[in-house]
Amino acid sequence: MIKKINHIGIAVNSIDQSLKLYTGVLGLSLKEIEVVEEQRTRTAILPVGESSIELLESTDPESPIARYIEKFGEGIHHLALEVDNIDDALKQVAQSGLPLIDETPRKGVENTNIAFLHPKGTGRVLLELVQR
Repeated sequence: MIKKINHIGIAVNSIDQSLKLYTGVLGLSLKEIEVVEEQRTRTAILPVGESSIELLESTDPESPIARYIEKFGEGIHHLALEVDNIDDALKQVAQSGLPLIDETPRKGVENTNIAFLHPKGTGRVLLELVQR
């Protein structure tokens, strides 16, 4: 079911400020910045080998990222796992009894389909399934 780690999502107050560390100090390359209106986020994609780091900035003070930062501060928000078939993966997870945030996939960055598993069933880790 799982092919690889697709990305690690990091919630930040400011992508522009955070890029000073990731590109300036660590030497990563910025692939692109994309706004996902549905999720009310601005996302910077920084490839690292076969995976990437995604910096997530809220575009709305009521968005999930804004609420996360308000509650926990900036930091790792989620771990994304790439799958071949997100519909099959969601069915398998649902059949196991794990709670889902998304019962059907939604649009993600880079033209992907995504769905989140509820952290109550994953050891308090927010897991995202991603299909390219």
